[in-house]
Amino acid sequence: MTTQNNENNKAKRYPQWLKRPVAHCGKQKSVEESINSKGLHTVCVEAGCPNRSECFNKGTATFLILGTTCTRFCRFCGVTHGTPSEIDTDEPKKIVDAIRALNLRHVVITSVTRDDLPDGGAFIYAETIKRIRETLPHVTIEILIPDFQGDKKALEIVFEKKPDIFNHNIETVPRLYLQVRPEAIYKRSLDVLSQASLYGLTVKSGIMVGLGENENEVHEVMKDLHSCGCRIMTIGQYLRPSKQETPVIDYITPEQFSSYEKYGLGLGFSAVFSGPFVRSSYMAEQVFNKIQS
Repeated sequence: MTTQNNENNKAKRYPQWLKRPVAHCGKQKSVEESINSKGLHTVCVEAGCPNRSECFNKGTATFLILGTTCTRFCRFCGVTHGTPSEIDTDEPKKIVDAIRALNLRHVVITSVTRDDLPDGGAFIYAETIKRIRETLPHVTIEILIPDFQGDKKALEIVFEKKPDIFNHNIETVPRLYLQVRPEAIYKRSLDVLSQASLYGLTVKSGIMVGLGENENEVHEVMKDLHSCGCRIMTIGQYLRPSKQETPVIDYITPEQFSSYEKYGLGLGFSAVFSGPFVRSSYMAEQVFNKIQS
């Protein structure tokens, strides 16, 4: 009875601003068919993104390469963890075919973390960018990479292909790293972003809020990101994918999200996309176009 009461209380505390209708129209079916028919995957599905229906209905999706099984065990992520299968060397071609079928103008490509691979999967990222550039030169490319364990050679393999946006998420404040992403290192992630910036790439990063951080800690992360050359930042509400992941500590108000955006723009970010449903690749094309204008 106590457990049931606790669950009921949690449901009552779920804020109104996180409730919205789920759309089941538009281009969702054609997007799913295009992806599934080519044997591809999306982080939208694998991570249980709350924006999945909205993005699919608009004809967009974020491609997930290097398989669907991650070698790390981050405690916020709904992606499958364990021992991955062999990589599909035909993935770059399949991605190109899907981009063409969906008539995308801006594509976002991310992956699971593959610490089992010597280069962390950097070659597949590079080959995918190369294929897109050769066959669909009008398409702008945004990548969201893992940290490649800080391997400079692996990072340079990707840098040399010059994606239009280079994204690596810092995810949370330093104090919560051991709790939320124990196999990652805050400074290492900052170094990845700094190296990308020094190479001349447009750098993007993002965090989740609602994990127990405070405003001052978020401000410090924003300052760290700006100092290492990050110019686009996303801030979104952490939502627990399942009971296996770390619980939500706070539901951040829309007013606080607006405050973070204002603070970031004051630091000098070109764009800060901050809101309850914001995710790394949510409305990525609009954010890209904003910094180009």
